Amino acid sequence: MAKLVTIFGGSGFVGRQVARLMAKRGWRVRVAVRRPDEALFTRTYGAVGQVVPVLCNIRDELSVRAAMSDADAVVNCVNIERPEGKSTFESVFDSGAEHIARLSREMGVSHVVHISGLGVDPDSPSRYVAAKARGEAAMLKHRPDAVILRPSVIFGPDDHFYNRFASLSRLGPVMAIAGGKTRMQPVFVDDVALAAVMGATGEAAAGIYELGGPDTLTLREIVDQVLRATHRRRLVVNMPFWMARVGATVLDGAQFASFGLFTNRILGRDQLALLRHDNVATEGSKGFAELGIQPTSPAAVIEDYLWRYRPSGQYDAIKNSAKNLRSH
Repeated sequence: MAKLVTIFGGSGFVGRQVARLMAKRGWRVRVAVRRPDEALFTRTYGAVGQVVPVLCNIRDELSVRAAMSDADAVVNCVNIERPEGKSTFESVFDSGAEHIARLSREMGVSHVVHISGLGVDPDSPSRYVAAKARGEAAMLKHRPDAVILRPSVIFGPDDHFYNRFASLSRLGPVMAIAGGKTRMQPVFVDDVALAAVMGATGEAAAGIYELGGPDTLTLREIVDQVLRATHRRRLVVNMPFWMARVGATVLDGAQFASFGLFTNRILGRDQLALLRHDNVATEGSKGFAELGIQPTSPAAVIEDYLWRYRPSGQYDAIKNSAKNLRSH
C-alpha cells in the first residue's frame, strides 16, 4: 500500500501545494483541517480517494492523534496571520506544534516537517514571531530529527503579500508604507512546498533550513515591482515607524471595539513589529543549495497573477495596444 502523509493545514496557501506534490509522487494524502468541507478541492489533486480532507483541530490532542493515525510522515503547515477566537498565536504555533511533535514521536511517525519562519525569536516584541519560536523549540525538543523550514516572506498566486500591496495600489494616487528600507528575500510557494516534500519523503537530512529567494529586496523595491506588474503609477511614501504605529493602533482598536465585525487586514501592531527587522537568511545557514533547489525570482512569477489589479484587468494590454494603433 502507498505511504500516507498527514498535512496539518493542508488546504492553506503552502499546505495545498505540499498536498499536490505529495499526491503526484503517489503518496496517500490526509489533509487535516478545521473545516474539511472547505477543503474538498484538494481531492482533485490525486486519484479517487488518494487525497482525503479530515477534521482536525491542532489545539486538541485527541484530534491530532486521530489525524496522525498510521501516518508515515507529517507536515505542519498551519499558519494564522492574526488571532481569531480561540485560535491564538500561542494555541496554534506554540501548543499546536508541541502536540504534533510529541504525538508523532509516541506514534512512531518516521518523518516530520515543520514550517516556521526566518528570524524566529522567543524574545521578539511580535507575539507572532515569539510564538513561532516557541513552537519550533517544542518541535525540536520532541523531534530533534525533524526538518525545520524557515522561509522568508512567501509569494504565489494566493499570497497575502504581493496581492495586498497590489490591492492597496488601487485605492488612490499615494501609497504609504512603513519599513521601506527593510530587506526581504521573497520565496516562491512552490519552492517551499518542494522543500517540505523532500523532508517528508526523507530526501532532506534533518536540521534547520533557512529559505530565502534569489533576490534580496527592500520593501520599497517590492512595492515598485508590484506597481510595474499592475501598470500603475503611484507616489510611494515611507512613513516613520511612530506614525505607522499610531495608525496600526487605531486599526487594531477598531477591530477590538467592533468585536471582530471589522478585521484589520491593513496593518496591525504585530505586523509592524515584523517590519522593523530584515527578513533574510543568515550567512552560512543551510538552505535551498543544500536541498538542490534553484529558487524562483518574484519577477518570473508575479505578473502571472497580479494582472487582475491592472486598470483594465486582463484587457489592459489589449487597450494599450489599441492606443498605439490609434496614435499611428
